[in-house]
Amino acid sequence: MPFEKLAEMLLPRDVIGGHGAIEKIGEVFFKITNSKKAIIVTGKTSAEIAGNRAREILESSGITVNMILTEEATDENVEIVKEEAKEFDAKVIIGVGGGTKIDIAKKSAFDLGIDFISVPTSASHDGVASPRASIKKNGLSVSVEASMPAAIIADTEIIVTAPFRFLASGAADVLSNLTALKDWSLAHRLKGERVSSSAYAISEFAAKEIINNASDIKPNLEESVWLVIKQIAFSGIAMSVAGSSRPASGAEHMFAHSVDTIKKGNGLHGELCGIGSIISMYLHGGDWRMIRDTLQKIGAPTRLDQVSLKEEDAVQALMMAHKTRPDRYTILGESGLSEIAAREALKVTEVL
Repeated sequence: MPFEKLAEMLLPRDVIGGHGAIEKIGEVFFKITNSKKAIIVTGKTSAEIAGNRAREILESSGITVNMILTEEATDENVEIVKEEAKEFDAKVIIGVGGGTKIDIAKKSAFDLGIDFISVPTSASHDGVASPRASIKKNGLSVSVEASMPAAIIADTEIIVTAPFRFLASGAADVLSNLTALKDWSLAHRLKGERVSSSAYAISEFAAKEIINNASDIKPNLEESVWLVIKQIAFSGIAMSVAGSSRPASGAEHMFAHSVDTIKKGNGLHGELCGIGSIISMYLHGGDWRMIRDTLQKIGAPTRLDQVSLKEEDAVQALMMAHKTRPDRYTILGESGLSEIAAREALKVTEVL
């Protein structure tokens, strides 16, 4: 495969994981900057789980902290954080949470041109380690460019306390790299899109690590958390190397975003990507049963009823999925699936 054209590539300087990793946040902070001011973006629950502890450690290290409690990842909340950060003259924004708070933090840091530290409290998707953020604009979630974490601090003691469903969802999100890569290769063959062989290999490695270790991903085990977090980090690195989310986002992600758009079901992002990957692999003529079986080993959903999604909703989502990223060519093509093809895919893959 031809190499991606030369571009700026930013990678995390530190990925700190393990029991009690949050205790190193002060040390990590001073590796990144000489500033003694930090913004922590978190939510009420996330603050209780980890944000308050992060603040205590930073302040004991001589760092002045401004903690911002926020909610949804919206344009409006990003602007609030940016204004606070500018007024505070912060050089680093720290996101503490499971997803939306980290999205707000890294988008704010990107817009301001300052560093971002990711401190996940759960691992439900690869966003905790990627240079992309899902931000709501006019009620719709849009994937936008954001800061790659300068550091990731994944305290397994904290993350293991989150419901296991979140960890299984994160593993499913990484597993779905396999179909994203098939879409990338397809776009290369049919549209001449350039593919980064390095990013491709890193993304594929992460997905295969999930497959090879699926039986070891279990509830209440910090080893399982670290196993998944490492692959999430590799997915983020693959995206940074590629300069886009291509190595980890294809038709399966379009399906997930489409379900979000029609606001149906209760599936987590990674769970929907997992189900979407079963369908996408079938459309590619690949081994969709392997995807399904791996998800089942992990304990992630493989059927619509497990995410409260009705057949008609899934058909609608599949038919409109290609519109969520019209600039990205996938197995869905430029005109999308027909109703007949969508129903057939759902039936054959047994996700109904």
